[in-house]
Amino acid sequence: MTDQQTQRTPRSLIVTFYGAYGRGTPEEPANSAGPVPVAALIRLLGVLGVDPPSVRSAVSRLKRRGLLVPERTATGAAAYGLSEAARQLLADGDRRIYGRPAARLSDGWVLAVFSIPEEERHKRHLLRSRLARLGFGTAAPGVWIAPAHLHEETRHTLERLQLAPYVDLFTGAHAGFESTARAVARWWDLDALAAQHRAFLADHEPVLEKWSRRRVVPPEAAYRDYLLALDAWRRLPYADPGLPSALLPEDWPGGRAAEVFGRLHTKLRAAGGRYVREGAAWGIVDQIP
Repeated sequence: MTDQQTQRTPRSLIVTFYGAYGRGTPEEPANSAGPVPVAALIRLLGVLGVDPPSVRSAVSRLKRRGLLVPERTATGAAAYGLSEAARQLLADGDRRIYGRPAARLSDGWVLAVFSIPEEERHKRHLLRSRLARLGFGTAAPGVWIAPAHLHEETRHTLERLQLAPYVDLFTGAHAGFESTARAVARWWDLDALAAQHRAFLADHEPVLEKWSRRRVVPPEAAYRDYLLALDAWRRLPYADPGLPSALLPEDWPGGRAAEVFGRLHTKLRAAGGRYVREGAAWGIVDQIP
């Protein structure tokens, strides 16, 4: 089993499902299911090998975290939809997952320099973990660095988490004594990032090759393969901040991984949406756990 496969938890798959098909946005009605009955979620996650108790448990945890909220379908069935906070998180993720522009060396960097009083040290872990999840590398204790294109997302995230008072943000160029490429190899674990990209390719490049040979796109199979690919891919644009190609090893696998996901997205997402709409029995009334 690869590292990518071990990440397919019920909670992660549910978040991935809502991100792909459960937002009910008017901009993409063909791929939007709106509020989803738990019975339908059980059916949809069952296609991915998740058993009903695991689905119900994951839904309950997401509800306690404030990401899912009780709603009703158009037919009056009890269901769950996304909270406003969850919608904002998914909107932020869209820019990373589906269309982040390639960074250029001339764009420069954003630095996050923070200091947290000892009596509030519990916020130190939250801040460090959030910067890491945004893709920052560590330049020095209390000094984190990322490509400049992450500046606005970083500012928005720190303000939303009420961490902005502890952080100063700076933008500029690297003017140190070693080459920027050598410094980048110190700030990020490039070997670990490359391994994540290669794990994604090992799991999903064969899937793309299979679909490339098929003219017909069966909705259920498209749904299954797309959700698994999206669930694996959506972490990578956060672990890998999109460093300029000039600073990366020549055999960097990130570009190929992005291409494979992009082609799977183009090939499968719409057909998967048809399965979600037509095969999930949205009108089922389910007991909210």
